[in-house]
Parts: sequence; C-alpha cells; structure tokens
Amino acid sequence: MFGKRLLVAGATAVLIAGLGACGGGGGGGSRGVDPGDVTDVGQSSAGTVQEPPPSPDTVSGLRDSVRHLAAKTTRATRPHLVRKCTSATRQVRHTQRTGTGTHRTTRTWYTTERYQSCKKVRSGTETYTRTIRPQRWCVSLDNVDGDTARDDLWYQVTPATYGKARDADEHARMEFTPTGTGC
Repeated sequence: MFGKRLLVAGATAVLIAGLGACGGGGGGGSRGVDPGDVTDVGQSSAGTVQEPPPSPDTVSGLRDSVRHLAAKTTRATRPHLVRKCTSATRQVRHTQRTGTGTHRTTRTWYTTERYQSCKKVRSGTETYTRTIRPQRWCVSLDNVDGDTARDDLWYQVTPATYGKARDADEHARMEFTPTGTGC
C-alpha cells in the first residue's frame, strides 16, 4: 500500500514539474511572449542590424600619444637562509606478545634510531633585484567616449594594444579595453 502511494506521488511531482517548465501552469511566474509585442529592436530604418553597444569597460576616442614605462628596479638585501642539519638519535620501544591466557608473556626491548634534524638558519645577507614599479604600456586619448571636455586621459593597455596605437596616425579613432587608468 505504501509503495503504491509513493509511486502516485512521484508521478504527480513529475507531471507538475513538466507543466511548470512548459509554462502550462498559467499561475506561475512564466509568461508567454505575445507576437505583437516583438519590435524591430536593433535594426535601423534601412533594415540592417546594428552592432551591439560596446562593453562598459571599453573606451573610445582619438589617439593623442603613447608612452612606455620600463620596469623600475633597485638592489636590496635580505637575510640569507641556509639549511643546517645535525645528527640525532632517539629510543624506539618495541613489544612482542606471545602465548594465550595465563601463559601470555610480553617482551619489551629498545633500539636506538639515528635521524637528521634539519632547520633553516640565517647566515649573513644576500642582495637581490627588487621591482619597485612594473613595466607599463599607456595610451592617451582625446574626446573620450564622444565627450569633447575629456581630453588627455591616460589608460594602461596591453602590449598588443600599445603596438596598434603606436602605429596608428595622430587623432585616429581608437577603441580598446584598458587594463587600468592613469600612467
């Protein structure tokens, strides 16, 4: 009797889920699309499809100038660590049980085990090259996003975008996704 109820409940759940997914329930949050509501969004009067709007991270403007800043490094010192090992020993306990019942005996003996104990210890200092400022490629734009008041804005870009900007003519229209602002 219990198995039959479980089977009916399972079939009912599958039927309700199927109707809900197809939008046949009517009372759910899904709505059918009225064909009269569809408009010619994204098409111009000539009937051609317009390009999607650029990503919000993308900037466009007129190329002003380019700048490459090399990485800035300096010499610095830090503690020099070396691995120092010492030999050591420890006692290891061994037991062996033999017999059963009242004739049970336990034999215990110890052995000496050798091992290496290693630690990193400071031994003077070492010099190394520390990077103060990473390498940057920058492009300056005028008339950013069509706003004539936004001139001479610097953007950090990838080396590939920098190469395109360097080869482009002065005041050529450019569009790219910057990796950062300022330079």
